[in-house]
Amino acid sequence: MNKKILSLMMVLVLTMTMLIGCAPKAPEAPAETPAETPAETPAETPAPPVENVFVSIATGGTGGTYYPLGGAMAKIFNENIPGVTANAQSTGASVENVNLVSQGEAEVAFAQNDVTYYAWTGTESFDGKDKITNIRGMAMLYPEVTQVIATAESGIKNIADLAGKKVAVGAPGSGTEVNARQMLAEYGLDYTDLAKADYLSFNEAADQLKNKQIDAAFVTGAVPTSAVTEVTQTADIVVVAIDSDKIAALNAKYPFYAEVVIPADSYKGQTEDVVAAAVMAMLIVPEDLSEDLVYNMTKSMYEQRQVIIDTHARGNDIKLETALVGMPIDVHPGAQKYYDEMGIK
Repeated sequence: MNKKILSLMMVLVLTMTMLIGCAPKAPEAPAETPAETPAETPAETPAPPVENVFVSIATGGTGGTYYPLGGAMAKIFNENIPGVTANAQSTGASVENVNLVSQGEAEVAFAQNDVTYYAWTGTESFDGKDKITNIRGMAMLYPEVTQVIATAESGIKNIADLAGKKVAVGAPGSGTEVNARQMLAEYGLDYTDLAKADYLSFNEAADQLKNKQIDAAFVTGAVPTSAVTEVTQTADIVVVAIDSDKIAALNAKYPFYAEVVIPADSYKGQTEDVVAAAVMAMLIVPEDLSEDLVYNMTKSMYEQRQVIIDTHARGNDIKLETALVGMPIDVHPGAQKYYDEMGIK
């Protein structure tokens, strides 16, 4: 009996010893769990929702071409880029727009390529100021024609005839004003040679032409420009030509100018082709604007181009193959990414 009890006790002690010897292995399973959890959690966490982004599109006067095109682009961005709320803003156009983008007050802006270059190099209208290099190009758009519109009663037949006349030279801070000043200079004129130089927007100039408060107006924009078309509904106008040799001289000083023709019948009463000078319209964005946002804006603009065409005839000139032709500054990486994907050089 004692031997059996002793044997049982020895078996019990041996069993307990084996259990105690295995005990340290028990924590190993829990130890592995926390090591794996941190690595797995981020991968399984969904990406945060896109934060709402407001995109202000700086355009120009409501009677010009920038404004309706800006509205069409806002529509495209709103309907095709999740999280974006875009809105077109009426402004004083090119010079003002460059400053708005540079100061972070606009995410996209229309501008003439000559004005953009002047800002980038600190020349012409930006002479004596710091160079504006925190802007980037998004796309080249279409030719902008410097149109000189005169009332039929004024007797103005050429640019030299503007001497002694009341002339609208463009809104303050606009590319039109720069063009007017440069074009007059080729004819040996400046603002002091005019009876009056009025710094008017397209709409203001149109109203004053209709009311015969001014004799002529410089309007740099796509043809036809709605403000000019409006004038022809109630007043007779003359589209004043610029001499080819003067355009060549302008081009020698400012390589952005090119000779173009305003086709006959572009405006009511204009029965013949008219020689004119043109620059290019473009879109600029801030240097530090999100690469993804600029990529999506560029992509959607070209893929939904029909919306722009339906808004204004100049939408037909906005083509992917000419998106970089005449680009005067560095291209934003987001836009460049899209162009690279599409094989645009």
